[in-house]
Amino acid sequence: MLLTTNAIVLSALKYKDSSLIVSCYTKELGVQSYILHHIFKAKKGKLNPAYFQLLTQLEVQTNYKPNQSLHKITEVKLHHLYTSMHTNVYKSAVSMFIAEVLQNILKEEEKNIELYRFLEASLLWYDLHEFNANFHLTFLLKLSQYLGVYPDIDTLHLNFFNYEKDNHKIDVLKKLLGIHFDDLHTIKINAQMRQDILNEILHYFSVHLGDFKKPKSLKILHDIFN
Repeated sequence: MLLTTNAIVLSALKYKDSSLIVSCYTKELGVQSYILHHIFKAKKGKLNPAYFQLLTQLEVQTNYKPNQSLHKITEVKLHHLYTSMHTNVYKSAVSMFIAEVLQNILKEEEKNIELYRFLEASLLWYDLHEFNANFHLTFLLKLSQYLGVYPDIDTLHLNFFNYEKDNHKIDVLKKLLGIHFDDLHTIKINAQMRQDILNEILHYFSVHLGDFKKPKSLKILHDIFN
């Protein structure tokens, strides 16, 4: 059946010489995968590979068939046009990291409107505002709410954060837990502390989300920020 839904691109892998396999988190169907045959040879006006950059927000019309692993996209258009997400080198590195984390975490083929709205609004905020090196930390912590593993500030001293003797890092983490994106500029931390806190958040995810894997793009993120 033909179905139209908003979708956020999580990954795009070239298949053979001219095709693309795309994974998206969709508003109506959760995680879905699509195969785009001959997209690199398509004529002007047809599906374009540029639509499928990481975290791009699309509106797609699909030929959806239940119990099929790969679906076909019949039409696509941009739902939001980013202004800096893919052109700012720092934002681009963070986008790569966030997309990999989301692909790692989001597995379900079911609707979750609240989670989709959070992703949509957070990515739009990030695109429209000046780069902030703490965005991805707060994004991951807010994401944990929708995954059912939001940290309790009274448990930050336990071993999954390993901050029992570092009150300053606990204080920073508490601020990140309760902050709005608009107030991120009020938190000042150095690169080493940012890296330490990120590593602890990822460790926390690995403890609570079972098969969570350490993102390969983490090294690129560290290199960019250092």
